[in-house]
Order: sequence, then structure tokens, then C-alpha cells
Amino acid sequence: MDNRPFPQRFFIYQKERFPFLTHGILIAVFSFSAVSYARFCRGESGFIDWKIFAAGVCITITLFFLLRIFDEHKDEKEDAEHRRHLPVPRGLVTLNELKNVGWATVALQIAVISWFFPKMFWLYFLAMGYMLLMGKEFFVAEWLKKRPFWYVVSHMVIIPLVDIFASGLDWFLGGMAAPLGLLFFFLVSFMNGIVLEIGRKIRTPENEEINTYSTMMGPERATKLWLAVLFATLICSFAAAWFAGHGKIVFFILLVCFAGCSLPGVLFLKNKTYPLAKWIERSSGIWTLAMYLCLGAGPMLAKM
Repeated sequence: MDNRPFPQRFFIYQKERFPFLTHGILIAVFSFSAVSYARFCRGESGFIDWKIFAAGVCITITLFFLLRIFDEHKDEKEDAEHRRHLPVPRGLVTLNELKNVGWATVALQIAVISWFFPKMFWLYFLAMGYMLLMGKEFFVAEWLKKRPFWYVVSHMVIIPLVDIFASGLDWFLGGMAAPLGLLFFFLVSFMNGIVLEIGRKIRTPENEEINTYSTMMGPERATKLWLAVLFATLICSFAAAWFAGHGKIVFFILLVCFAGCSLPGVLFLKNKTYPLAKWIERSSGIWTLAMYLCLGAGPMLAKM
């Protein structure tokens, strides 16, 4: 066990497993886009109160952080056997310490929601309830492990649920029904989650780990699946952009982003190198950020 003070160890932990700066920026853009897209679909001008938005970002970031803590507990045995380099198996932090951090995070969330928007507890409990089920693998862990498709689908549902919370800062707090167009935005979020999940688990043979998609399917099939999901997300984003009434420039930018982000996958099919595998992972993140910028954040900033 590492004997350094916990704050120092936790700082190292978050850098490796949930870097608050980079993840926070992505999740803030995600939240800003969800609210912006909801307002576009409702035909509303301007943005919501910035204090409400900042409080909402605090909740969405910490929801995803709690998801990381849940995963650390859920994957304890597998990580101890096959991923000894990770912070928990190597003794940087303990699961009990992370559990305490988790409880403190929940206390912070409850305090923020109680102070800024108590009405949002309904949407918060919806996301938290599903997260608790995920932590128990829906009580069918062995069944899910044998069926990777359903495992991914069941776990990616949490992203649209957080999306519902984020977009609810507009329509739910305003006492309105959710606009129909949000279904397209939620679908894009769901597909982006799959893009990220597959993209971070494509390896070259010499860098393989247990339960990667390149292990289960082979690197070539896994890469083709990633490219197919990327393309499917592009189609969903076209539908979302059309429903929100975005101009042709948004469709053009989406197409350019798709071409650029798919390139590492195409090149990896021909030359399976470690740098290209890492670029598939990076491109997954770039693509996700680009989707949210194009569908919500960018058009909203342009109108401010």
C-alpha cells in the first residue's frame, strides 16, 4: 500500500482514471450542447441562467465520476488478475477510500440540487438508479459477460440518462414537455458512447489486454465495427441537425469531421501499429466533442 497522503495519491489516481480537467471540459461541452439543443428544438432564444447551468455541470461531471468509482468496484477481481498496473490493484488507492470519496460526492450532489433546483431530483434519481443497477451488472453479470453486444448496450444507456438531466435544465425546470427532437440528440449520445467504448479497446497484438474488442473479434473486425458505428453516428447526427433546423454548414462540418476521425481506422486496417491504435482512441474523443459542438454548443455560441 502506498503511504503517501491521500490527497497526493488521489491526485495521481484522477490523472490516470478520471482526469477532471480534460473530462470536465468534454462533459461541460456535452451539458452545454444538451441544453442548447433543447432550446433550439423548442424555438427558444438565448441560454438558461448561468448559475443554474454551472450547478448542472457540477452534477453531470460528478455523475460520470461516480460511474468510474462504480466500475472500480465492479471490476475489482478482473483488474487484480489481469490489470495489475491500474491504481487500485497496485495499491495507490483502496476501494474503501474510493467508496468514501463516492459518498462525499453524493453528498455534494444532494447539496447542489437542494440549493439550486430541488425539482431536478426526479431526473437525478433516474440516472442514479440506473447507475446502481449497472454497479450490480443488472444482477445478470455472467449472462452479460457472454454477450458483449448486450453488455455495451446496457451500459451505454447511462449516457442518454445523464443527457436527460442536462437537457432538463431547460425544459424540465421550465415546466415543459421534452421536445421530440431530443430523441435524436439522445441517440447521438448513445452512439457516441459506443464509439468511445470500442475505440478505446482496439489494440495491436503485442499490446492486447483481456476483454478488448480486438481480442474478442480480432483487430480487423473490431476496427470495421468501430468505423460502422462512427458512420451510424454520423447519420444520427444528420437527423438531429435537421430536426434542430441547423444550416448546411453544420452538415458540411459533420462530414469533414467524420472523414478526419475515420482516417486512423482506415489506416489501421492496412498497418496495425500502436500509434494508429492510439489515434483511433483519440479520434473517438475528438469525434464525440465535435458532435456536441456542431449540434448544440457551436450554433448557440454563434447566436449569442
